[in-house]
Amino acid sequence: MDFADVSLTALRVLRAVAEQGTFTAAAASLGYTQSAVSRQIAALERAAGAELLERRRDGVRLTDAGRIVMRRATTVLDEIEATARELSGLPGQGGTVRLGWVPSAGAVLVPRALAELRRTDPDLHVVGREGGTPALARALRAGSIDLALLASGPPFRAPDSESPPLALQTLTERALCLAVPAAHPLARGDYVDVADLRGQRWIAGSSSGEDRLMGVWPGLDERPEIVLTARDWLAKLHLVAAGCGLTTVPATLASVAPPGVRVLPVRGGPQEQRRLLLARLPHPPEQPVSRVAAVLRAEALATTTPAAAPS
Repeated sequence: MDFADVSLTALRVLRAVAEQGTFTAAAASLGYTQSAVSRQIAALERAAGAELLERRRDGVRLTDAGRIVMRRATTVLDEIEATARELSGLPGQGGTVRLGWVPSAGAVLVPRALAELRRTDPDLHVVGREGGTPALARALRAGSIDLALLASGPPFRAPDSESPPLALQTLTERALCLAVPAAHPLARGDYVDVADLRGQRWIAGSSSGEDRLMGVWPGLDERPEIVLTARDWLAKLHLVAAGCGLTTVPATLASVAPPGVRVLPVRGGPQEQRRLLLARLPHPPEQPVSRVAAVLRAEALATTTPAAAPS
């Protein structure tokens, strides 16, 4: 098969695999079987006469040839999607920015930025979705999104090891805090001593893998007792309000903590800093992307968070 005859479906499959990082995850995101995804990729590679994906134990990544195909495929798919939007009476691609964000940014910064854009740039159309930092970095590489708000903790490594490096800007850097039930003894003061965190019950990030420790204070010198797991920040904070346990939160979430929760700094031991990064591919951005980035930077700068949120 000549490469000029490849299907849009095959290009969408390649983009999904590059974005999701595995054939299994790509198949789930597209509603296909894994064998169907494998067949589409195999057909693309035959047409290209080269391997487009490097198969590794921890997933896949684009080869040099794959990056060439992905760059061109992104242009083709964007044009097709822009045509569909135009035929439906929606804003064209020139006024559309695709944004991805980590959950903590979606709780405060993203809604404020979108409200400001609706006021100042009503013709600018922002679409996007929430995700984890690795998935959003892959989405940037795959051309599925234009901008991403990523989370970073010490030692503040780059979100991926691909080349060229993503263009990164730190929007905020603040200390990690602790969400405590208002009736808990630790909620009586204006801060929590790290020594008092031993023996506490924790609400963590998810049920498996490394994410299981998200929500537990870093560096505890004991095996933590994780009583509940939840991915959603708001769900975790409501579980804290119900007295089920403690969880860590970025300082930016203090302003949206529900009644019955105090968000407090932790003292004693190293400060646990967290950064919110604005990321994009390193080429010069188009004007709509630059405008969204500028509003995100301004709203991040304007957002102030109290050291402790009262119950």
